[in-house]
Amino acid sequence: MTEQQKQALEEAIASLKSQLTGDMFADMEVRDQIHNLEMQLKGVKPMDSHFDCIGCGS
Repeated sequence: MTEQQKQALEEAIASLKSQLTGDMFADMEVRDQIHNLEMQLKGVKPMDSHFDCIGCGS
């Protein structure tokens, strides 16, 4: 992943975090998007899974 791609992901995460309202149910979709972007940024995927997010159900 290039530095520009990392920066774009970090900016997208920051933008999504600014949309959080504090209401768990209203924020669920935004938090899911943040989680997916953070996993991409960190290069993480669930254990025992060759598919991204199958293991955690996201």
